[in-house]
Amino acid sequence: MKTRLFPIMMSAALLAAAPALVLANGQTPSATTTAAVTPSKLVLDNATRVLATLDARRAEFTRDRAALQKFVGAEFAQTFDSKYAAQLVLGRHGRGASDADVNRFAQALTNNLMGRYGSSLLDFNTRLKVRIKSESPLRGGAMVKVSSEFLRQGGDPIPVDYLMRKVGNNWKVFDVMVEGVSFVQTFRNQFDEPLSRKSINAISADLEAGNLQPTVN
Repeated sequence: MKTRLFPIMMSAALLAAAPALVLANGQTPSATTTAAVTPSKLVLDNATRVLATLDARRAEFTRDRAALQKFVGAEFAQTFDSKYAAQLVLGRHGRGASDADVNRFAQALTNNLMGRYGSSLLDFNTRLKVRIKSESPLRGGAMVKVSSEFLRQGGDPIPVDYLMRKVGNNWKVFDVMVEGVSFVQTFRNQFDEPLSRKSINAISADLEAGNLQPTVN
């Protein structure tokens, strides 16, 4: 049986490499330190921190959904290359689009999904373990694929792959694949027909108003 994919996808994105990675001593690493750490280690280290935070603050987040949204939004902004992901989702429809149009679409899609699915993280199993399986360079090392598994007690492992690219001195995720289902490809398929009828700004407005509801089942 397929897992509920979007909560897992969002959780996986939160567990990936954040450029402002907080170390055990509470200090933010320098650019030199960050650059020396592999994407796999960043995924694993950040997973430990985010899972611990979700577990420790579960009662607070249950009472205060605004605090949960703030936490999720901040982590996602650090972790996920939303503009590049939006360009991939737009595909051919984004050719010649301005940065402003792409940025608006990226923000509208993120806000729409966070608003509808953010609270699902309260049900996420923070007792799972993350195991890194492999790290494969792509495009001459400018991108990497980090393959991992979410290990659950009493359940089969959930395969999670991260596609990451170098942004400045940091690694950011631009796609997450859970059980073989791609975040980017799923939404690219869903938006292809609406974008054939409407402009990017019109689609962004529909997302902002809640008139368009992209989903991952």
